[in-house]
Amino acid sequence: MSQWSLQWPRAWGNACGTGSIRVRPEDFQVSELLGWAPSGSGEHLLVFLEKRGDNTDYVARRLAEMVGCRSMDVGFCGRKDRHALTQQWFSLPCPAAAERSFLEQLSQHWRLVAVDRDQRKLRPGQHQANRFRIRVHELSADVDTLGQRFEEVVEKGCPNYFGPQRFGHGGANLQSALELNPEKLNNRKARASAGILLSAARALMFNDWLGRRVEAGDWLSVSPGDPRPEPSGPLFGDDASGASGVLAEKELEFAAQYSHFMTLLRQTRMQAARRALVLKPLNCSLEWATGAVRFGFDLPVGSFATSVLNELLDIEDKSYTS
Repeated sequence: MSQWSLQWPRAWGNACGTGSIRVRPEDFQVSELLGWAPSGSGEHLLVFLEKRGDNTDYVARRLAEMVGCRSMDVGFCGRKDRHALTQQWFSLPCPAAAERSFLEQLSQHWRLVAVDRDQRKLRPGQHQANRFRIRVHELSADVDTLGQRFEEVVEKGCPNYFGPQRFGHGGANLQSALELNPEKLNNRKARASAGILLSAARALMFNDWLGRRVEAGDWLSVSPGDPRPEPSGPLFGDDASGASGVLAEKELEFAAQYSHFMTLLRQTRMQAARRALVLKPLNCSLEWATGAVRFGFDLPVGSFATSVLNELLDIEDKSYTS
């Protein structure tokens, strides 16, 4: 059994019931919303693909093989889970003369939704939002209570926790972070290879801090010393939280209990950052079916649909148990 519970306080009361997600990939649909228009010309071909059962890194490697470039030359805005039906943008250097044959080859593996061109490679976080359509099966909940809770989340928001995928199955990324030797993180290659583990450690500390704010009832309020106009929390760095004054003192005092993680961040000279405490879904919809419900909403980049679902129901993710 994992030592990591990876459960944090809900803001609006106990779960309204139970349900299961990712019974099939089609039950968990994600589509990237760029939020900007490509130029229509340039050396980088942009393809908007629909994929099922393939993770982002695998698709990027296959695209590189097809077009004959390095994997590092393929760009994308964010990584998407393979246990889902996802629509995602990729960019890759492709001469106009080779475009037609490349697209024909690509279409044999994935559905091609759109094509464009731009002068620049896509970078992580370059899109504006993600659109989710999630069907919850095996639903056991009072319809009216669940509907009212969803309306409350839409109106007021929910805690912007990092989702469980950030921590690896059963917290595996956190366990690996605990086993890192800080003295071996003194070169760029070592720091890069440890990146996902350091990210998990920062996410854990953020979630724990946010959970404390939720329990205190002040997570919707901007504290003095918060550098952002909306409530934010620390993504801890090199003995810093990104806040100032009393708030910074409180956050760093809190971080002291994670001495090994803070040593790792200090050794890698990680720069502190801030993350919104409140997550408000947009363009929301709710559809009922026998023994199931389908939620629809848009979330900003870096936010997790599971954080919205957690405020509604106790969820079993079938992708981990099937």
